[in-house]
Amino acid sequence: MLFNPIFLFGSPVSSFYHPPIYLLGKGMVPAEKMVEFLLLYNTNADREFVTALVDYYIDEAAHEDVNYDIAFAQMCLETGYLSFGGLVTIDMNNFCGLGAIGPQETGLFFPDARTGVRAHIQPLKAYATSEALNLALVDPRYRFVRLGFYPTVLGLAGTWAADRAYSEKIAFILNRLYTFSFDK
Repeated sequence: MLFNPIFLFGSPVSSFYHPPIYLLGKGMVPAEKMVEFLLLYNTNADREFVTALVDYYIDEAAHEDVNYDIAFAQMCLETGYLSFGGLVTIDMNNFCGLGAIGPQETGLFFPDARTGVRAHIQPLKAYATSEALNLALVDPRYRFVRLGFYPTVLGLAGTWAADRAYSEKIAFILNRLYTFSFDK
């Protein structure tokens, strides 16, 4: 089933760039623009950490053919642009709320930021395709994903998160990211 990105995003950002809806594919936003975008919304974030995190998103997503723009936007939503403040804390290296469902289950811990990013990328790939992972599995919840049933951002609402508006929230951040990166 094909989805019209206009339905999800409204008008295109420019005549050439449209925020992506498919989880698989290559991101388009340059790394430095992603860093600047996040720092715009969280002026307290450490630039060095954000730069490394963006590099991990680009690299880990490339290994699994996941669109890093989408993963980055989802991370911004889940972490409040790395300000956290919910169940998940920065020391958990959990950038997508894996396993965070309430006070008794605050989420999964990962040993370092790169592993945390990989744990985010892996279920995105699983949502989009039944193809095997290219890198070692680090997400213990991967086995619960119905492989290949949700190839677009739209499939994340009510599945990744219970919030039925979850996809629109990611789309809103993607649209802001693309406007910031390409509409200047």
